[in-house]
Amino acid sequence: MSTGHSDTTTEGIRIKVAAQYIPLESDPANNQFIYAYHVIIINEGRESVRLLSRHWQIRDSENELREVVGPGVVGQQPLIGPGETYSYESCCPLPTEWGTMEGTYTMQREDGSTFEAKIGRFFLAPNVAPISQLH
Repeated sequence: MSTGHSDTTTEGIRIKVAAQYIPLESDPANNQFIYAYHVIIINEGRESVRLLSRHWQIRDSENELREVVGPGVVGQQPLIGPGETYSYESCCPLPTEWGTMEGTYTMQREDGSTFEAKIGRFFLAPNVAPISQLH
């Protein structure tokens, strides 16, 4: 059975994500469903990388697409050394009970070149495995 989580590696950067429905902050009667998500970025490569920006594609159950683009994550542009891990939590409001998120982080290598680290699709749904099962 699928957990609804994501685990994707691009050029040595492994990104694991899980989301969880937050009923106490949601208002289903007004089509507002709030999801918290937890991201773990593991540098399995040989050089440090800096997370410069994010590009999320958020799709609700009616196939409406919303894109979020901006610098860094949660106000930071972390430098992640070889063997290091960076994690953070954020949230996403949806107008429907379930949806999906996926996207990319623009990562910068030590030589200044950049690449897009893929964030695989994960599910925003009340019945996905809890965030605590993300290892």
